[in-house]
Amino acid sequence: MPFSLNDFSASELPLRGLRVLELAAVLAGPQVGQFLAELGADVTKIEPPAGDVTRSWKTPAEPADADVSAYFACANWGKQSVVADLRTPAGRALVQRLAGAADIVLASYKPGDAEKLQVDYATLSQQHPRLIYGQITGYGPQEPRAGYDAVVQAEAGFMHLNGEPGQPPLKMPVALMDLLAAHQLKEGLLTALYRRERTGQGALVQVSLWEAGLASLANQASTYLVTGHDPQPLGSGHPSIVPYGTVYQGADGVRLILAVGSDRQFQELCAALGQPEWAADARFRTNGARVRHRAELEALLAGRIGQISGAELLARLETAAVPAGAVRTVGQALQQPSAAAMLLPPTAAFAHPGLRTVAFRSPQWPAVPALAGPPALGDSAAAPDAADQLSVENSIPPG
Repeated sequence: MPFSLNDFSASELPLRGLRVLELAAVLAGPQVGQFLAELGADVTKIEPPAGDVTRSWKTPAEPADADVSAYFACANWGKQSVVADLRTPAGRALVQRLAGAADIVLASYKPGDAEKLQVDYATLSQQHPRLIYGQITGYGPQEPRAGYDAVVQAEAGFMHLNGEPGQPPLKMPVALMDLLAAHQLKEGLLTALYRRERTGQGALVQVSLWEAGLASLANQASTYLVTGHDPQPLGSGHPSIVPYGTVYQGADGVRLILAVGSDRQFQELCAALGQPEWAADARFRTNGARVRHRAELEALLAGRIGQISGAELLARLETAAVPAGAVRTVGQALQQPSAAAMLLPPTAAFAHPGLRTVAFRSPQWPAVPALAGPPALGDSAAAPDAADQLSVENSIPPG
């Protein structure tokens, strides 16, 4: 029975009854699959016999023989795993049968590979015109290059901007291009679901890591397009707001950043530092002046903050409504009481908490429930006979 947005009551998750077939691997596509699962969708993940490659991506702290790595766990909660070799008739027949009952197919094959495996949109939609097919590529459907997150970070300008002046470029510490592409695909799929409710027609939704990265350059791209000036690396500083993003360290060792976006906030900062005269200094009175005299102001701030308690300064700034925060480790961030709502509780099969991908909520539907943990390889009874299983490589690789 086709899924309808009208099929659920106010007390149910909004995507209950939605059926998703995930042919994607690594991070971008699986992140979308988990997002849909958290909102109530039934998600079946197709894996080659060796499994999604991220099952083997383990840090030294993880057991070498673990079926589920921390990386795999970050994007695969709430799914069933079915093993199928798409290079065999049996594997293709299984996937085509499952696709015939799905509302959404997620795929991340290199352009041309889905057609070779007969799991492309044109093939699957012939018998299933309501199908919505989400396709992730590296550079678009006409570009045969496989998409690697680190490469796209470099090519799209992110690594250049993410370094300190005069220092080598730096890759982001997460697969940011994959995550940006995942968000773009979520938006496209939800748009396609809405369109299908009005027209009854499915759709092909295509997203590339390259275009998702370019779309997210935001003010940095606009600076170049408006002024012709190519933005340069500023460390963690902001190109048009000062003081904003630079890391300072207090006498107690507490590292902190400021995000002062208005002249009023700067005045309050100067008062909290016991330096009200700085706010009256012509070099710093306005944001425009502070941008022009960035180095002088940041040297003064670093010197003064280094003389006092960073923890006490943060408390004073919070009282004065000046945006500032401590620089935390990942573990410190996840241990904050306010982070608890973003964690998935451990399960009997997976004894570790997980991280939700859904960061919004509504009083019109219940909170995202506890999910089944990331699946063991081939945990679903729908898996084909092992004799038919060989290896097949999914071609949108790493994050």
